[in-house]
Amino acid sequence: MSDILVHAENGITTLTFNRLDKKNSITVAMYAALADALKTAEEDSGTRCVVFQGHETIFSAGNDISDFLNRPPSDGESPVFQFLRRMATFSKPVLASVCGPAVGIGTTMLFHCDLVYAGDNAAFSMPFANLGLCPEAASSLLVPQMFGYHRAAEALMLGEPFMAEAALEVGLVNRVLPPTEANNYAQSVARKLATKPLSSLVETKRLMKGAQQERVLKVMQEEGASFGRMLGEPAAREAFTAFMERRAPDFSKL
Repeated sequence: MSDILVHAENGITTLTFNRLDKKNSITVAMYAALADALKTAEEDSGTRCVVFQGHETIFSAGNDISDFLNRPPSDGESPVFQFLRRMATFSKPVLASVCGPAVGIGTTMLFHCDLVYAGDNAAFSMPFANLGLCPEAASSLLVPQMFGYHRAAEALMLGEPFMAEAALEVGLVNRVLPPTEANNYAQSVARKLATKPLSSLVETKRLMKGAQQERVLKVMQEEGASFGRMLGEPAAREAFTAFMERRAPDFSKL
């Protein structure tokens, strides 16, 4: 069975992370599948909106570390960057239902969604600094805008998890629900959107986000260049080696 399930029905395309045995960690192949699914949904006139969802116990643990180290993003055409650009430029409404951990890109992709619903067990984290890396997905721009600078610095510099209620307070999520209800609730909202004229949804989103889109893409490109450079530096090597050896990293000499 595919690690990304794609289901299109009644104007709604649902993309489900389906790699539960690996905590829905995302491989290069999964990024490619997500990018392709977004391209199809964008071009399909019958698609009104897209919904991302995981399992009621976990949304995504972020990048699959082994896969990531074996096939790191080499340039702007890598599947992860294709996926992020398509998220940032997708013209139709994008919803997400998030339960359990949402790590790294599992959190940063949400800043490109229009509506986010969370289970009360959701735990969001952006631990890039802890891996010797920097923010991605234009999160260095979008997190301070949404959270305010000091809360953004806490989230991006400390990289510690924050729970659903805190995400609700800063505006990352629209509503907190029991985990068993989150996916169904997101689907019910998607069904409401699917009854509305697509032209109105697209124009509303364009007016809200269009003025900043070029800046988002520019920041995303700048982050990507820094991310790729830092991936080969000593701090990241130490972080990933420690992860594979199941020990705490030692950055004392770096």
